[in-house]
Amino acid sequence: MPEDQDGIAEAHHLHFTATRAHGKVSALLLRPPIATCLFVLGHGAGAGMTHRFMAAISIQLAALQVATLRYQFPFAETGRSRPDQASVLEATVRAAVAAAADVAPDLPVLAGGKSMGGRMTSQAASQKPLPGVRGLVFIGFPLHPAGKPGTGRADHLHTVDLPMLFLQGTRDRLASLDLLRPVVDHLGSRAHLHLVDGADHGFDVLKRSGRHVEDVLDELATAISDWSLKLVTS
Repeated sequence: MPEDQDGIAEAHHLHFTATRAHGKVSALLLRPPIATCLFVLGHGAGAGMTHRFMAAISIQLAALQVATLRYQFPFAETGRSRPDQASVLEATVRAAVAAAADVAPDLPVLAGGKSMGGRMTSQAASQKPLPGVRGLVFIGFPLHPAGKPGTGRADHLHTVDLPMLFLQGTRDRLASLDLLRPVVDHLGSRAHLHLVDGADHGFDVLKRSGRHVEDVLDELATAISDWSLKLVTS
């Protein structure tokens, strides 16, 4: 795989079959020269795998020796704005995990994603184990719709027998911390919550905070790298 001028491998384009009915979807594998694990990274409901946040977090993770496999859900692949049914999204997660095993059979696998991508991964894992997946990473778990607090979207998590990392902004309107903290506490030692001070659901921070997007990306990537390294070497 060719490398860019900073020594990080360029993303490799590939395709895999999401479901028989929906056909193939695109994916981007970004594997640094030395990688400790591969993070299968699903996108959110409002943007596909090429969104600037998805690209930036993948590059930041590669700099910390974490490979990523970003992939499209069928609705994003065809340019539709409305997400597919949960069953289709969950099937795509499974297919992406299988694709990861094919393209990087030597690497331990984590799975999850940004917002909806993370939630669909956990829902898939709650129904049947995801082969080879060592842990789940949620970059902004969407606990409830904005302005409609509740914890129903987390009910399935107690059936997921995997370590889980929650990365959450303190200004996230889709996850009230008063509700999320008890959810994570109830999951016990297999769950860890990392709070990003001042970040919203998109991990943007206010200018008056003095922080920049690069600072937030570095914090997110470092948290994922540190957590995953402990997980895959234990």
